[in-house]
Amino acid sequence: MRVSVIVPVYNEAENVLPLVEEMARLTGELPELEVVLVDDGSKDDTWLRIEAAMQRWPRLARGVRHARNRGQSAAMLTGLAQAAGEVLVTIDGDLQNNPADIPRLVSMIGPDCDVVCGYRANRRDTWSRRLASRLANRVRNRFTRDGVRDTGCSLKAFRAACRVDLPPLDGVHRFMPAYFALNGRRIRELAVDHRPRSRGVSKYTNWKRLPKTVFDLVGFIWYRKRYIYG
Repeated sequence: MRVSVIVPVYNEAENVLPLVEEMARLTGELPELEVVLVDDGSKDDTWLRIEAAMQRWPRLARGVRHARNRGQSAAMLTGLAQAAGEVLVTIDGDLQNNPADIPRLVSMIGPDCDVVCGYRANRRDTWSRRLASRLANRVRNRFTRDGVRDTGCSLKAFRAACRVDLPPLDGVHRFMPAYFALNGRRIRELAVDHRPRSRGVSKYTNWKRLPKTVFDLVGFIWYRKRYIYG
């Protein structure tokens, strides 16, 4: 089975090669693995590192480049459109998600499961970020009713057919399980590893993320009404 891992990256030059090297270790379990790295208009050497990864692992790594920074959702959707796998996996490019969890997520896709959402059972973040995430997930679930406990965990696996469930809206990456549930997909969850950031700088803060999350939630509610009522 071919599996495509989509990795949106922005100013993550230090993390690209270590991440792809970890992915390369999975090819024994996932021999048809491909890694689609989407450089979202980085201002550092991210694209040069992606080119180096493609040269070092030509059968594994593919690169796509945005001319300007368009946001994580746009980068993710670009990668999904380029992916050739039967199963698609999304993962952050900051090495906080552990690629070693990918085979376990993929193995759960089957007759009774279309989507597997990872959740960070033991988060390696600051207490303020953990608290903000817990509150955000509680509020989000009240409106989306998808039952997923940690939508902020980027590590997800799903059938390629599910990508049509994701509308081309800014912020769609924050509400992927809600869009999948809206389309009747069968969703399961799996506890995954979470690692502290060791290289690079986080692009988000609690206060910076809050207005965007609220706006994206309103966008989902609008989309759901349109989806249901036409």
